[in-house]
Amino acid sequence: MIVQVFLIGLIFSFLGSIPPGTLNLAVLQLGMEHKIKTAIRFSLAVAIIEYPYAWIAVVFEDWVTSSPLIIDNFQLITAVVMIVIGAFTLWSARKPSEFSVRFNESGFRRGIILSILNPMAIPFWIGITAYLKAQGWVDLSTQSLLHSYVFGTSVGVMILLVLFTFLAKRLAHYVKANRSVKLVPGITLLVLGFYAFAKYLLH
Repeated sequence: MIVQVFLIGLIFSFLGSIPPGTLNLAVLQLGMEHKIKTAIRFSLAVAIIEYPYAWIAVVFEDWVTSSPLIIDNFQLITAVVMIVIGAFTLWSARKPSEFSVRFNESGFRRGIILSILNPMAIPFWIGITAYLKAQGWVDLSTQSLLHSYVFGTSVGVMILLVLFTFLAKRLAHYVKANRSVKLVPGITLLVLGFYAFAKYLLH
């Protein structure tokens, strides 16, 4: 059972991290710039933060799901965070400052900060966990089962980000000469942020 909940956590974490977002766009950019070690440190940091976020989601699932207002606010938080990070990414790509250079070069610190500022993992895991429990696919009644499941979520996101890193490395020679490539993550984050903000307003 421990192996089963670990694998289920890993698989859903892997699949849930595929859509474009702050973290996988950042790791793709690092991969395209051939900063493999930095990207791996970034991925490790993301996996570390995923653990407490997933744990919070599982432990407080009943309480949070009874308050839709909290989940709605996560949508707004995500919109604001993505817009701010997108603007910062564009600004640092056009005119790198000493701070932005150090921030972008430090994969681990960058991963920690961006992960903490990207709390959408909590509502994602609340929804997924509630579904999996309702279907009888996971049993999180003991601490060992709960932590196996949460550890699986960390491993899943790390596997995906490392995979993105090496896929980006293979694509790098096609886009290396194109200076506008560095602007793509920032522009994408702004678009996704404004989309999330519009979705929040129209909800």
